[in-house]
Amino acid sequence: MMPPGITLSVPVASTSGTSIDFTGIPSTAKRITINFNGVSTSGTSHPLFQIGDSGGIETTGYLGSGSDITTVTTYTTGFGIPSSQAANVLHGSLVLSLMNSANNTWAAHGIFGQTTNNNVNQTAGVKSTSATLDRVRITTVGGSDTFDAGEINISYE
Repeated sequence: MMPPGITLSVPVASTSGTSIDFTGIPSTAKRITINFNGVSTSGTSHPLFQIGDSGGIETTGYLGSGSDITTVTTYTTGFGIPSSQAANVLHGSLVLSLMNSANNTWAAHGIFGQTTNNNVNQTAGVKSTSATLDRVRITTVGGSDTFDAGEINISYE
């Protein structure tokens, strides 16, 4: 049972397609959590989280970086997870928190474990949207790798 005030979406199988969108997030949401359970992609392009509003997904203006044990990567097109092996299986969460409602600024932080190679990935950053956030997209940096395992879900409060 979810605590009062938290809405859990319906899990989506991440077994096909190049992106997974969650839309219809209410304007009252101040925190959004994106959960991965065994998510994998077909290629080596890093998983990427993007946010948007009624105008669509925003693909520029992200400030932040992600790291694994040995590499730090800067991302400007989304909040990324540096995971570059096609066989990587990711488990974990990314949390988006509204920082400033006057300019729709969201802060992100996430941590993911890779059960395939005993690695931990983390990411953090910030992004302002042009209007009230109402959607999130999970894709890859290159945008062409397909999801081939696991499930993704979101909750918001």
